Amino acid sequence: MQTHQAKRVEIIIEAPMERRLTDILEVAGVRGYTVTPVHGGSGRSGRWSREGQVSAAGGMVAILCIIRPERLDHLLEAAFAVLERHMGVVVVSDCEVLRAERF
Repeated sequence: MQTHQAKRVEIIIEAPMERRLTDILEVAGVRGYTVTPVHGGSGRSGRWSREGQVSAAGGMVAILCIIRPERLDHLLEAAFAVLERHMGVVVVSDCEVLRAERF
């Protein structure tokens, strides 16, 4: 079966910034993405968890999208406008997809 090169972009960001970031991704030409809650983790500031939080305001979300390689730089530049002022992690990796027309 034929596969096609693509880029997988995962962004973990503070939950209150989700809408701002997804709006920017859509403007940058991202056709689809998935948002999932992040329940906890560990980073430069140590371990953290959503446990005991009353609202999602202190939480984090993970946004995953798959794009064509030629769109990557534009997406990263657009996303950085939000990410430069907030906590967040961006991971870019190579992947292959079956239906390239969807990305």
